Amino acid sequence: MHPLPHELPGLFIALEGGDGAGKSTQASLLCRALEEDGRTVVRTREPGGTPIGEKVRSLVLDHGHGEIDARTEALLFAASRAAHVHQVIVPALTRGDVVVCDRYIDSSVAYQGAGRDLGAQAVLELNLWGTDGLRPDLTVLLDVDPAEGRTRRTSGKLDEDRLESEPDAFHTKIRSAFLDLARQNPERYLVLSASGTIDEIHTAIRDELARIPA
Repeated sequence: MHPLPHELPGLFIALEGGDGAGKSTQASLLCRALEEDGRTVVRTREPGGTPIGEKVRSLVLDHGHGEIDARTEALLFAASRAAHVHQVIVPALTRGDVVVCDRYIDSSVAYQGAGRDLGAQAVLELNLWGTDGLRPDLTVLLDVDPAEGRTRRTSGKLDEDRLESEPDAFHTKIRSAFLDLARQNPERYLVLSASGTIDEIHTAIRDELARIPA
């Protein structure tokens, strides 16, 4: 099993939340601020982060690949994450870098465990096995109302991907699952309303990071 994140010299931050919560915006701001502080930052995303992970991302998110049943979807996400952890995240943390990741294990627990009704514990165990138990030092949950998330996603007239285009009832289950995870793991979660301003959310994340030992 990999060392826990706090046993590695780097810092592992995951941003979670429903589609349209603003994770990419906050990841960009956070990476820029950390680099200005003199830290070496690896910004990455899931699914993706490696050549094979990006191919899996296309398979699971793009339309036109035919039917993908729930278990296959969960396994594809877990396979992409395993490659990501072993090839990118752990080497970066070992070097002492800061890893800022857009989505991690909790997304699978929410989307496949709750959204696809596969069971949170089963999906969690699959992903802990694939990642050798690696968990973030801090998970930032941007909590967004499903209807607001859809409005944000479609305001630029961009097509929604396979998961984004699921009905609001699906996204409501995901939101509840994320909030449940945060209640169960308060020591590693920072929950922020996505309705706050960009600057307010960024400041809250920076303040929380300041409380984590360097």
